[in-house]
Amino acid sequence: MKQRSSIIGSVEALPHRVASHLSREIEGGDIIPGARLPTESQLADKFGVSRNVVREAIAQLRADGMVEARQGIGAFVMAPEQRTAIRIDREALKDQRNMEQLFELRSILETESATLAAARCASDDLDAIKAALDRMGGEERWEDGSIEADLLFHRAIARATGNSYIYTFISFVCEQIRQSIHYARLTNPLHDLVEVNVAEHVRIYDALAAHDPQAAGEAMRRHIDGAASRVGVELTAKINRGK
Repeated sequence: MKQRSSIIGSVEALPHRVASHLSREIEGGDIIPGARLPTESQLADKFGVSRNVVREAIAQLRADGMVEARQGIGAFVMAPEQRTAIRIDREALKDQRNMEQLFELRSILETESATLAAARCASDDLDAIKAALDRMGGEERWEDGSIEADLLFHRAIARATGNSYIYTFISFVCEQIRQSIHYARLTNPLHDLVEVNVAEHVRIYDALAAHDPQAAGEAMRRHIDGAASRVGVELTAKINRGK
C-alpha cells in the first residue's frame, strides 16, 4: 500500500493542508511561475486524498491569486507580480527568516502610517486610538482581550491617515502579527512584557496627540523594533548591517 503524505490530518482541514503544501512549493520555487500544476488525479495520488479535496485546495489557491485556471487546460502558477491577492502563509511564519521579513514590512508601513496620522488625525481618530490604549492597560491587560486592543490601536492609527489603502494593508498585516504577540507572551515574563508594551504605545499616542509627525514615526519605529526583539528578531541591527 502506498504511504500517504504526512500532511494529511482531519477531513475538514484537508483542502487547507493541501493548499498550504502547494503554496510552499510555489513560494520555494519548486513549481515555477507559468508552470502548470499536476492534474487533479496526480495531486490526489500524491497526497492520498480525493479529487474533491484537490479541487477545493486549488480553489483556495485561485482565491489567493497564486494560480490561474484555464478552461480545459489546467491551473497555472502566477508570477508574484501578477497576483491579484495578498497572502502570507501563517505556517511559514514559524520560520525565523520569514518573521524577520514580516517585521521589516511592519517597520516600513507603520512608521510612515504613524507619521501621516500625526499630521492628519482628527479628534475622533485620537479618541479611537486612546480607547484602544486604555483597554490595553486596563483590566484586560493580562488577558487575550489586550491582544485585540493592541491590533485595534494599530488599525486606528492606519485609519487616521485618511488613506484607505494604508488602512487595508495594515489591517491585513495586523492579522498576521497576532501570532507573534501570542508567541511573545509565551516566551517573555508577562508582567514585564505588558508594562513595556503599553509604555511604547503610550509614547506613540502622546506624539500623535501632539500632532508631531517626526516623534510619532520614531516612537512607532522603536515599538516595532521592540516587538521584533521580543520574538528574537533584532530588526535595527539587521537594517544597519545592510547599509
